[in-house]
Amino acid sequence: MRSRSWDLTKISRRPCRKAADLREVMNAILYVNRTGIAWRYLPHDFPAHTTVFSYFTAWSADGTIEQLGIRLHRLVREKEGRDPEPTACIIDSQSVKTAHTVPLSTQGIDAGKKIVGRKRSITVDTLGLLLLVMVTAASVSDNEAGKQLLTRTAAAHPTITKVWADTGYKNQTIEHGAKLGIDVDVVPRNTQVKGFSVLPRRWVVERSLGWIMMHRRLARDYETKPEHSESMIHLAAISTLAKRATGETTPTWRHA
Repeated sequence: MRSRSWDLTKISRRPCRKAADLREVMNAILYVNRTGIAWRYLPHDFPAHTTVFSYFTAWSADGTIEQLGIRLHRLVREKEGRDPEPTACIIDSQSVKTAHTVPLSTQGIDAGKKIVGRKRSITVDTLGLLLLVMVTAASVSDNEAGKQLLTRTAAAHPTITKVWADTGYKNQTIEHGAKLGIDVDVVPRNTQVKGFSVLPRRWVVERSLGWIMMHRRLARDYETKPEHSESMIHLAAISTLAKRATGETTPTWRHA
């Protein structure tokens, strides 16, 4: 064969792709979470939206986002003078409508609330800080979701022995909790009071759901995959935890 001689001076040199600033990537993800914008509408001073979404997907898949929330959770509890691991928690669920881009196979109808979409089942500690989240079709009953949530809670936080819940979590959840060594206490509504009333323990998780809804990306479920929805909820919790850990808040035009 005829040998080739290469003239290295004539070889085009492609510039190396600049490594993304991970701090800016995280800032961009939190920006999407807080404002509710689509990925492609990220401001140009952030990294490219394709880069940001790639990191979000990777960090969701390998558990980085969830682990960050766990570490911040322990840090905040220690700052509040509590043990890093809780011994009691509250569970609740929230059904939300989904965007038209969400696959029908991951949706369902909440027969009680008449909502077509997905259900968010969460576990929070007595401070209202997120411990676990599970996103399912809205058609999944509270009992079934509650059993799965208790199983995951017992595995991730073995120190928990007490759980408070509403009346949607009935005998099956209570019995499943007993098998796991967890006492599930159902807190009923006060039938003597018409309309809204603050219920012992349950108000904590209701407030947590309110904190989540302050992040516009979570006002409706826009994520194609349920695990991405879970990551978005973890990110909302991370934003709250970071503020409590540092004592700082995001400056706005109102403070200018």
